Amino acid sequence: MRLSRPRMPANSMEWCAAAVVAVVAGSFVVRGIQTAVDLILSRWYIGVPVGLCALVAITVWAWWGVTALRRRADRLRGVRLTLSTLDAMSPIAFEWAVRDLMVRDGIAARHVGQRGDKAADVIGRDLSGYVIVAQCKHTTTAAKVGARVIYEVNGTAHPVHKADVAVVVTNGSFTRDARRSADDFQIHLIGREELHRWAGGAVSLQGLLRLTTPLRRWRRLRRTPSLLIRHGSTPERTPRAQR
Repeated sequence: MRLSRPRMPANSMEWCAAAVVAVVAGSFVVRGIQTAVDLILSRWYIGVPVGLCALVAITVWAWWGVTALRRRADRLRGVRLTLSTLDAMSPIAFEWAVRDLMVRDGIAARHVGQRGDKAADVIGRDLSGYVIVAQCKHTTTAAKVGARVIYEVNGTAHPVHKADVAVVVTNGSFTRDARRSADDFQIHLIGREELHRWAGGAVSLQGLLRLTTPLRRWRRLRRTPSLLIRHGSTPERTPRAQR
């Protein structure tokens, strides 16, 4: 006989019943944890082995994480992407390509882009401790990313994602308003020219963003280098970027 699949409560009575069950189950879990802790602390011959096992488990977990990052970086070390390849990608594939390029540069990066991603598609941490949040905008080469994207990133990069460095990456370019806003909010812009150098392996992301010094925790969202912000006299009425 097949069991019925769990479902969400349908009305207020079911929600109340579910809350009571959750409270009772939680109290049993808390009591069990308290009993186990008391037992461990009251008997050293139990506490010492448990503590050692926990220490070994934490060490193995940290070692596995570092090793996995190195293996991914080694696997992607030879990755070189051309602009034509990037242009032919879908928006989601472009996000994963940015993730792979960050991993290639030794950044522990993960793809987080999805509906409701709060203006973040890739989040990574480099060996210097910088938390890098990247918003990716795949577009046609004639389109430009507007200031609205910069405002969205500024509103979530540090408050939501705890970013030290916020980056907007596109295979197109940026409007003048977007460049001004990025300069005001200290957000890095990687446009077509910078993407060509980074994806082609001419420079790492850290070199492109000038993240050459160890992170000081009081320095958040470093000022955008003029290298990455091109103030040109391009018209503002341009095709809109695709998501």
